[in-house]
Amino acid sequence: MKIDPLNILLNKDVELNKNYYFISGNEKTLIEKITKTIILKYQKNGGYDLTRIDSIKNFVDEKSLFETKKIVLTNNCKDLDEDAINKTKETKNVFVFVGENSQKIKKIKSFFINDNDSYLIDCYELDKSSKIKILNNFIEKSKIKIEQDVYWFLIERLDNRYMFLENSLNKISEIDQKDISLINIKKILVSNDSGKEKVFFNLLKKNKIIVEIYREKITTLSDVNEFYYYCKFFCQLIIDCNNLEEFRKKIPIYLFKEKVFLINMYKQYNYKKKKLLLKLLSSTEKTLRTESNLSLASGLRFLLGIKRITIS
Repeated sequence: MKIDPLNILLNKDVELNKNYYFISGNEKTLIEKITKTIILKYQKNGGYDLTRIDSIKNFVDEKSLFETKKIVLTNNCKDLDEDAINKTKETKNVFVFVGENSQKIKKIKSFFINDNDSYLIDCYELDKSSKIKILNNFIEKSKIKIEQDVYWFLIERLDNRYMFLENSLNKISEIDQKDISLINIKKILVSNDSGKEKVFFNLLKKNKIIVEIYREKITTLSDVNEFYYYCKFFCQLIIDCNNLEEFRKKIPIYLFKEKVFLINMYKQYNYKKKKLLLKLLSSTEKTLRTESNLSLASGLRFLLGIKRITIS
């Protein structure tokens, strides 16, 4: 069965009660948000333990004395087919498969659409109607009042990528109701677009310069979260691509000025460095989630950590 990812995030009468979830598309921040939402639901409400596997063929249903329930996550859909899924049907585990769109997964996506015990969740950049749904939900939950001119300005200017849009709304929720004017909202969004991602492209400069640029651009918790997702996008691009030509093709067009920097950076990475980068992403995200009072320092350590791995 195919469902809209926003129906999950906005709690629109979607019960997460399936045994199989296939999360696909090309909007990485939305894919990540949906994946986390599903996993946390099963961990909090069902007592499931998270298990990560490289491939569905590597899954072994290990019986334990205490009958621990598992939610199994894999980001590799290479070996995923109907036979592999059917072999897991007798287990009482929940499986989450994550894979970006490609012709190779077209057939398996059809299976998930038609399977009653599955959800297919396609994640793409937000369009205008999606942003209206999200903004309306935000206004209702936060109980703030927004004038019509501010409302439509937000619809036009909020980012089409989910996590960046969410970070903008978090900033708005932090200001006093009396300060929610078009002028102040413009300042917030201009601040959001003021080059936080550019900090990443100064990665190979001297540490003193990196620290100065970071402290100028990153000043709040929302800034750190937004900055983290910018960096994670670039890092994940490096990790996921198997060769330089694949990496070159996946660099977004709007980053044409930074293309040479990114290509040179990718050339520095081998399998060992990619594993270290993945470990750094995971540990930083955990710190940002559990120790928000240390977020500014954590963001800087994260940036310098990427540099250390890159040049090692």
